[in-house]
Amino acid sequence: MKIQHFFDPDTFTLTYLVIDEKTNDTVIIDPVLDFDPPSGKIDDHSIQKVIDYINQNQLNVKAILETHAHADHLSSSQILKQLFPKAVHGIGEKIKIVQEVFKSHFNLNDLKIDGSQFDHLFKDFEEINFGSLHMKAFPTPGHTPACMSYQFENSVFVGDALFMPDYGTGRCDFPKGSAHDLYHSISKNLYSLPDETNVYVGHDYSPNGREMLFHTTIGESKLKNIQLSAKTTETEYVEFRESRDKKLATPRLLLPSIQVNIDAGHLPSAEANGKSYLKLPLNVQLKSGKL
Repeated sequence: MKIQHFFDPDTFTLTYLVIDEKTNDTVIIDPVLDFDPPSGKIDDHSIQKVIDYINQNQLNVKAILETHAHADHLSSSQILKQLFPKAVHGIGEKIKIVQEVFKSHFNLNDLKIDGSQFDHLFKDFEEINFGSLHMKAFPTPGHTPACMSYQFENSVFVGDALFMPDYGTGRCDFPKGSAHDLYHSISKNLYSLPDETNVYVGHDYSPNGREMLFHTTIGESKLKNIQLSAKTTETEYVEFRESRDKKLATPRLLLPSIQVNIDAGHLPSAEANGKSYLKLPLNVQLKSGKL
């Protein structure tokens, strides 16, 4: 099995291809769609690198997996579905919780909250074959309630649950997020895997200016993760995580990303003038009076 990574420096996101080199069967994990908020411009230069690699190596795309509904980039899953219509687009079944929360937040009256926008909703610990590739879905809620980590052989793709040891773990202050849940997701689910299991993270922010890194192991994480090692207690982690999250800024692309990603990467339908629009809920906090 071969793992090919692609890094998007604008959103610090890792997209992965999991490839069976004998059959060329391939799974895509967390594909990125490029979006520039000031101009509203959407383009596909990031995912085009992935598509070019797939075509050049004559890979057979069997699935497109989302570790969760991302708050820091739009998903390019629908471009991939057009190119590879037989590929299964999947996400954790608790996406329905996330859809319900944000349907109300954005007043998205037409949004279905049954997860039917996706081809498959993974149940906790479900095992499934994508061609010759065997996958097990590990529930890792906490960052969001719908987070799933995907294990292929001795490699697990953890999304925003666990980062490189010198960076820590995902934040837990999004709606329905929980530091308690993430502690158990990591300490019980991920850290129960063999120490030699390869860990592929969803983002890397190069702390202290180091080079971009994307691969660690369960053993290294248990030993060295600065926020949640094997020795960290639940109380220690929750106190740290909740205190830190209060100081974090809202992700730059949260509002546009969530609207698109809870709808399986579909952009809003075009209006009468042929253009699509994203909503921007206003959070008005005025002390001087009303507008």
